[in-house]
Amino acid sequence: MKPICPGNPLDRYTSRREFLHVGLLGGLGGLGLTLPQFLRHQAMGAQKFYETREGVAKGIIHIFLPGGMAHQESFDPKPYAPAEYRGPFGAIDTKLSGVQFGEKMKHLAAIADKLTIIRSMSHGEAAHERGTHNMFTGYRPSPALDYPSYGSVISHELGSKNNLPPYVCVPTVPNEFAGSGYLSSAFGPFAIGSDPVKGDFQVRDLNLPGGCDEFRFSRRRSLLETVDSHFRSLEKSDAIDSMDAFYQHAYKLIASETAREAFNLKAEPDAIKDEYGRTEAGMRMLLARRLIEAGTRFVSLSAGGWDHHDNIKAGIETQLPPVDKAIATLIRDLERRGMLDSTLVMVTSEFGRTPKINPTGGRDHWPNVFSVMMAGGGFKQGYVHGSSDALGGGVDTDGLTVTDLSTTIYNQIGITADKELMSPGGRPIEIVAGGQVVDALLAKKA
Repeated sequence: MKPICPGNPLDRYTSRREFLHVGLLGGLGGLGLTLPQFLRHQAMGAQKFYETREGVAKGIIHIFLPGGMAHQESFDPKPYAPAEYRGPFGAIDTKLSGVQFGEKMKHLAAIADKLTIIRSMSHGEAAHERGTHNMFTGYRPSPALDYPSYGSVISHELGSKNNLPPYVCVPTVPNEFAGSGYLSSAFGPFAIGSDPVKGDFQVRDLNLPGGCDEFRFSRRRSLLETVDSHFRSLEKSDAIDSMDAFYQHAYKLIASETAREAFNLKAEPDAIKDEYGRTEAGMRMLLARRLIEAGTRFVSLSAGGWDHHDNIKAGIETQLPPVDKAIATLIRDLERRGMLDSTLVMVTSEFGRTPKINPTGGRDHWPNVFSVMMAGGGFKQGYVHGSSDALGGGVDTDGLTVTDLSTTIYNQIGITADKELMSPGGRPIEIVAGGQVVDALLAKKA
């Protein structure tokens, strides 16, 4: 076969795919461009045009407490209930007159005037998986359709800013419902892979590989552009365009000092790290603040484990103090940086716990009523929404559904929740079906 350009070494390959397999996976493999598959998938959606309105919140930090956090030991203590309902702990006063938290929440109690506490959340799912699905998607699970998570919808609707992934999970994707669902995997999360509490913390694939300095990096990029140009003249397909977009995004992430610096916890002063607490919860929340500050839209992280069927006293004593300290510090830190009004911090769990202590000293699954917390992002400060009954077993006033909470969250970041997205079968699906913005939760606009 006569070469197209005599003397061009690329002519030995008849397709770009063949070259990529032989060359990039072989000779150019030293470049180490093994960024998470998220980047390749994101390339598939690279041609999207984003249409949205301005939201009060520019970013969201979702702190998920997996296992089912007991509202009685945290945001909704029952100090006057019988001992078998009250539980092993007392209650402490907060910054809000007449409002008490569980005694192990002293740091959040001290800044309760910055928070919205919702004591009347409810849904009907008593299984971990189904409750988690609700709290990550705004939908009850369905066998017919995989729904996208908040982070993936936000990635789809708002896109990337400052060369940063729009949706990041710290350190890993917390559960199977935190993904892109029926949306393209282009909008799935970027998981950093390593826990920031570790002394040798480093985001995988973010730095240039050993032996590749900035000059070699730029030269190899130039080489790849030459290869792209050659094969674009031979074949044309969406797959090639997507791979091009993947490499462009990968190069931007590695080459961008802003993007790399966002993940650099070493830049934080020791005093700040001590304030957050050098714990899993503390370092994850500190990294989340850095990512939001740099331009990430949505950060999801988990903290602790709260499935206390047995000995809830020991579980709360061990788990709650570092999480309480880290969340309170995050809120104070955002406020002093002038970021709290534009950053929504939300603390959720898949459900609550039974009102009565069981024979093994624990509490079991209870979706009938539980508590969540919001701070910043246009939510009211110093507000308690709704209440549970005297024993903490059911909603007493102002019950709140997951669909209404989800609709309100999307509203604050500038997304209309009843907008229809297209499922793979071509069926229009509302981002959230049937929800209403709950104005009672929101601060009045000036």
